[in-house]
Amino acid sequence: ERLIGMFAFASWDRRTRILSLVRDRLGIKPLYFGRQDGRLVLASELKAFEVLPDWKPELNRNALAAYLRLAYVPSPHSIYRGIDKLAPGHIATINAEGKVETAAFWSVEKAAERGKSAPFNVSDREAIDTLELLLGDAVGRRLVADVPLGAFLSGGIDSSTIAAMMRMRSNAAVRTYSIGFREEGFDEAPHARAVAAYLGTDHTELYVSPAEAREVIPELPTIYDEPFADSSQIPTYLLSKLTREHVTVALSGDGGDELFAGYTRHRFARLASGMPAPMGKALACGIGVAGPALWERVFSLLPTEWRPKLAPDKMHKASRLFRAGEESGYLTLVSAWDDPDELVIGGKEPKGPIFDAGLARALPDSLDRMQYLDTITYLPEDILTKVDRASMAVALEVRVPILDHRIVEFSWRLPARFKMRGGKGKWLLRQVLYRHVPKALVERPKSGFAIPLGQWLRGPLRAWAEELLSEKGLGEGGLLTPAPIRARWAEHLEGTRNWHASLWPVLMFQAWRSLRGI
Repeated sequence: ERLIGMFAFASWDRRTRILSLVRDRLGIKPLYFGRQDGRLVLASELKAFEVLPDWKPELNRNALAAYLRLAYVPSPHSIYRGIDKLAPGHIATINAEGKVETAAFWSVEKAAERGKSAPFNVSDREAIDTLELLLGDAVGRRLVADVPLGAFLSGGIDSSTIAAMMRMRSNAAVRTYSIGFREEGFDEAPHARAVAAYLGTDHTELYVSPAEAREVIPELPTIYDEPFADSSQIPTYLLSKLTREHVTVALSGDGGDELFAGYTRHRFARLASGMPAPMGKALACGIGVAGPALWERVFSLLPTEWRPKLAPDKMHKASRLFRAGEESGYLTLVSAWDDPDELVIGGKEPKGPIFDAGLARALPDSLDRMQYLDTITYLPEDILTKVDRASMAVALEVRVPILDHRIVEFSWRLPARFKMRGGKGKWLLRQVLYRHVPKALVERPKSGFAIPLGQWLRGPLRAWAEELLSEKGLGEGGLLTPAPIRARWAEHLEGTRNWHASLWPVLMFQAWRSLRGI
């Protein structure tokens, strides 16, 4: 309880003969454990188990079904039967007889309960001052290192805030790193460069060609040693590799979206909140009828700097949210496949927190519910997994100041007006940043760390994808039902729909199983 930051460790008490496995509160670091041939096995990554004598992993078909919905394998499951992931903020104790008991020592649920019961009803200035103090302390603690240290910088709100706090807390020059792509709409490097120039950091950037980015793809099944399919894993790995050439530790801005309502879906949730069901369905119909091509043309009329990435895909997601309504909207938004049990032969998807109908009673506000689910699912299983595996693959340690648990607890005390105001998320975090960086340098539409994956699958990646998505390839091992996957692949190639978000999880699984001979 006294620890602050990221950790995963095992502690053996010789007196009581009890082994304790502990994982940090937000799930920044991983910890796997289970039984194999009568032995307890534990490691920070699945590939470590491959050195065990007679290691014969069996695929967990239920976990595969969950993966095909979410594009990651959710805790406490792993892709192998008999091996679990310890959930964030939990301790597993195992006695000499092998009995396992698991309990939470900290949880987002309790933080949310305490925060909602004692809201931080203060003036705007007091709220900004408090967050700035908390961020400054969190960053200052993570600057302690006996090795060279830097920061990822995209030029967005979160990473720019971390760089600004580092500048305030560090006596030495702050080193920042970014990568860029030449393809229009996918290049954040100029924004990062402008923020770095204003803050006076020692900035390094690398422009990556599409060919260089695609060369990473064969390495992904090794880097992510269970199936993982957030396509921003590619630029994250490249950024980590660039950064490691100069420093050993880097700070990142991850967590700002989850804690301060920064995702596009949070704005959709606020818009949909309280909307009568018939109106939502009518709006969904209108958005859906327009189609991707029309939305592409509509958004092309905007100036490039104000044009959101993957705009047609976001409008499609908005349509699905309004059609589904508040009760099942989140599940709809995060699903790459709506019925993965149909895809996995003999698989039955485990029902995690995103299926919890009772959550609406505990958190009646739809924005609160969405942020809560993001923080306990998408954040540890996708965002933090992506960064941890990509950075550790090049021996870079990445620290995450915004996810200091004291900031997490503070965020749950904030009334909604401090998170979303004027149709924009992260209001309070923005105000802290504006004290250090001019508003004009960081104000632009929300932008993820995206690559033009949909285009690549129709172009230079088509042959690679076709082999993995062939009737024969999909049918091997009796694991997957080829027909629905083949249908989406055909539609994607025709350009009638952009199905890359559905196809990438299948492709990453196929590549992963091919590497491991499953």
